[in-house]
Amino acid sequence: MHIDAVRRFNRFYTRRIGVLRAGLLGSPYRLAEARLLYELAQGGQATASALGRDLGLDLGYLSRLLQGLKRRGLVRARRAAHDGRQSFLTLTAKGRQAFAVLDSRSRDATGAMLAPLPEHDRERLVGAMRTVEGLLSNKRNNKRGEIVLREHRPGDLGWVVQRHGALYAAEYGWDASFEALVAQIVADYAARDDHRGEAVWIAELGGEPAGCVFCVRKTDTTAQLRLLLVEPRARGLGMGGRLVAECVSFARGAGYREVVLWTNDVLHAARRIYQRAGFQLVSSQPHHAFGHDLVEQDWRLPLA
Repeated sequence: MHIDAVRRFNRFYTRRIGVLRAGLLGSPYRLAEARLLYELAQGGQATASALGRDLGLDLGYLSRLLQGLKRRGLVRARRAAHDGRQSFLTLTAKGRQAFAVLDSRSRDATGAMLAPLPEHDRERLVGAMRTVEGLLSNKRNNKRGEIVLREHRPGDLGWVVQRHGALYAAEYGWDASFEALVAQIVADYAARDDHRGEAVWIAELGGEPAGCVFCVRKTDTTAQLRLLLVEPRARGLGMGGRLVAECVSFARGAGYREVVLWTNDVLHAARRIYQRAGFQLVSSQPHHAFGHDLVEQDWRLPLA
């Protein structure tokens, strides 16, 4: 079923963007030739072996493509000064002009495809494309430096509620009362006029939200860490630790003397993050919540 769905989408999209036609975007160039012009226009110069590796092209096929572009005066090769066995490929003036025409037509065609869609549907489309790109290009293996923490923007608070409800239901079987609790916490935060000493961070991975944490005022001297969440695709990258560290750093800078948090013992990964950050367990007791018998815990981190 999944294989058939992917193949169906491939057939739809290749027809939709016109790559099945003899010339791409009304040009005399095939898709592979146009892609080579694009790559050389972006990088300035490249070797054939690097192009083949980056594009996943057989070197024999790539050689034939490049020879055709050279014959048309679009690409030239020059020997590398440090190694006479290697040649650097660059676009000629004619090649740069050909690329400029292709690039302009591509932008126009993409704009025409998006034009009928309202703004929110464009956002959905681009978001879906980012998801496909991330899943199929191993972006789940992103390095820690590629995680971006930012302040929340309009729409993020709704995402926090939705993802908490969906993830905790899927992973722990918690019922709708947990989502209701998260919604109340978020609503209380959003309704407050004074957010001095409070902050919300959204962690992005590959340009998409993948985690969050809240730092809210409990008393004048105590901050509370709330609603730490890391999406499954972003786990193991240090995102949770970075979110907690950002919250603690903010609380310290805001003049709080301690940070506290409330959690449940089944959230093992989160508890390990809190322990590594220096939080200490101060109380623990059984309770029934979210449709399950759980053990609630209070944790504390002194800042003074």
